[in-house]
Amino acid sequence: MIDSHVPLIRDPKALLLAMAQQRSVADVLRLVVDDLAGSQAVALARIWLIRPGEGCPTCPMRSECPDQTSCLHLVASGGRSVIDPDTNLNRIDGMFRRFPLGIRKVGRIATTGVALEVPSIQGEPDWLVRPQWAEAESIRGFAGQPLVHRGQVLGVLAVFSRTTIGDSCLVWLRMIADHVASAIANARAWEEIESLRDRLELENDYLQEELRGESFGEMIGQSDALQAVAQQISLVAPTDSTVLVMGESGTGKELVAREIHARSSRHERPLIKVNCAAIPRELYESEFFGHTKGSFTGALRDRVGRFELADGGTLFLDEIGEIPLDLQSKLLRVLQEGELERVGEEQTRKVDVRIIAATNRDLKTEAEAGRFRLDLYYRLSVFPIELPPLRKRKDDLALLAEHLIGILSRRLGRQPPRLTQANVIELSRYDWPGNIRELQHVLERALITSPKGKLRLELQASAKPAASVAPTGDSDDILTASQLRTLEADNIRRALQACDGKVYGTAGAAALLGMKPTTLASRIKSLGIHA
Repeated sequence: MIDSHVPLIRDPKALLLAMAQQRSVADVLRLVVDDLAGSQAVALARIWLIRPGEGCPTCPMRSECPDQTSCLHLVASGGRSVIDPDTNLNRIDGMFRRFPLGIRKVGRIATTGVALEVPSIQGEPDWLVRPQWAEAESIRGFAGQPLVHRGQVLGVLAVFSRTTIGDSCLVWLRMIADHVASAIANARAWEEIESLRDRLELENDYLQEELRGESFGEMIGQSDALQAVAQQISLVAPTDSTVLVMGESGTGKELVAREIHARSSRHERPLIKVNCAAIPRELYESEFFGHTKGSFTGALRDRVGRFELADGGTLFLDEIGEIPLDLQSKLLRVLQEGELERVGEEQTRKVDVRIIAATNRDLKTEAEAGRFRLDLYYRLSVFPIELPPLRKRKDDLALLAEHLIGILSRRLGRQPPRLTQANVIELSRYDWPGNIRELQHVLERALITSPKGKLRLELQASAKPAASVAPTGDSDDILTASQLRTLEADNIRRALQACDGKVYGTAGAAALLGMKPTTLASRIKSLGIHA
């Protein structure tokens, strides 16, 4: 038996001062149990913290656990065995690695927040769960202190002593427990501050990259097709529903995602973009979910994935159809459960992310052909938005061109030229297979090559050739009035066809033919032309 004069706590004041210097929860816990276990009077010192339920299927005390949502997790242990010096009492994965709340003495301390102090267990052989172990290790006293901070129980500090515990030691243990709880709370706050700072730095780096990219910040146009898209955005933006934006390349799918995010309740959190087509296959999981240091070759530090970076905000998955089929199941799980694990880590993390996906493929057809998971397609297409190609919204060409010319001129440091009606007519006669992105590139090239104050477009090589007007007979033939009317009617029909039946406006047939819209309308009526 240990001499009763051996102190349970060697230097309590020094321990309290050392605890105040720690900056992580793990360091605080390790310091306390090591210091207590360093006394010959202490057989075992342990700290459990209340955490969400984890490892329940293999927990030895599962049958006693009334609620598996949370329990006491053994996080620090220290001591010396007198019966077997090789026994590792620092392990935290043994029989009592978990304690159900409210169950047995340690569990009741956590539930009630009331200390359990037994200065001497002599005469109470059944008091401990393992009385044979207590007898063999010469256990004489027990002190269980709740770790309470601002009225909240964070865990339990338990000490098994080989001496009878005196009143002064119990007072010091109570004081140490209070400081442990305070240190844990402060260390957690410090870790949260550091985590938030790191996250802000990551978000800042990401946003700086986005600012260096190409984005025009707003939707431009007044066509019926664009107004229909705007109405859909207004309907879905206030919700948290998943949106699938479909359309040809260059139609502005990212711009729609930005508009949805800007009008949502998540607008104060970031919109994080992932170009699924640009990620190497072996890095998909790391890019989406993050990884821990050393989890694979080249993982030199912990990395936060795009899902965690977008927590509380919106994640824009561009070119979603490019994700390999065998990796889509992992993405589906995160979308359904809101949970993920970093590569190389077993800890499950919760994320709250709104998903906006975009594709230029027909995902339903791809799914039916077995090239895309059908269940993932249904999960993504809660609210589909289809963007019209530029050739179906030529009414917006003049506004779009003016807007882009202004932005591109500022970028190039030039005075913006005047967009003439002839320019608009030339733009409207082109089909724009590359959509708005192609329009931007054409205008940028024109600004570079055109003389000051003018805008000369280079569309001849790609534009649809105008249908030739071939009069009947030789060039010296004189046409009758009937032939002239037929020729004029054919010419107007071709103009109407080229302008999709539109008469008025800068992209209308009247501008193409060089006449007033009212004059053209009169000629259409007199010639009996049906659009």
